Amino acid sequence: MKGDLFSSEHMVRPATAPGMTVENAKCLRYTVDGEMLARQGAMVAYRGDLRFERKGQGVGGMLKRAVTGEGLPLMAVRGQGEAWFAQEAQNCFVVEIGPGDEFTVNGRNVLCFDATLSYRISTVKGAGMTGGGLFNSVFTGHGKLGLVCEGSPLVIPVTPQSPVYVDTDAIVGWTAGLSTSLHRSQSLGSMLRGGSGEAVQLVLEGQGHVVVRPSEAPPHKPQQR
Repeated sequence: MKGDLFSSEHMVRPATAPGMTVENAKCLRYTVDGEMLARQGAMVAYRGDLRFERKGQGVGGMLKRAVTGEGLPLMAVRGQGEAWFAQEAQNCFVVEIGPGDEFTVNGRNVLCFDATLSYRISTVKGAGMTGGGLFNSVFTGHGKLGLVCEGSPLVIPVTPQSPVYVDTDAIVGWTAGLSTSLHRSQSLGSMLRGGSGEAVQLVLEGQGHVVVRPSEAPPHKPQQR
């Protein structure tokens, strides 16, 4: 068989080590030797002896909840083999979390992660009036976290002298050392007259980085399986 489809650009290469790797810009590969966690329904292919289990109340006591931001269910993947994960052809990235690190991420951007990572569910105080960025997962431990983002993300430095204001529908996540609050950028009168479309932002202050996706529109939510 010949053609561009079968070129080395698209051909899967042999795995070199267990764990998570970037297969291409739209897909992550996880070589499983034991257990890992993934967004339910995100597996697009696998080979080997793997079992996929929908989780309702946590995995091995690690998860306090099996639902992260915006109703994202998780599954455990156990056994030995390889699995490929993707989400609606969004761009994929890997974050390496080490001891002492903390990374807060919107649940809609979580694709898969090592079972050695743990997280807690966090909400932005007073964010009930906003349309996005309400529920976040705070990851700690040691391991890799696979993320998806519509488009190429912006990583913006935050300093004590320069806080960053982010649309609540565009926030992906932020590093430790940042505090959050909500900021109303227009008056009630302006909102009643139709507003500017930029009513409320998430303010990040301190020292660290914030990750933003280049789109304000909420992403399409996949059907639950």
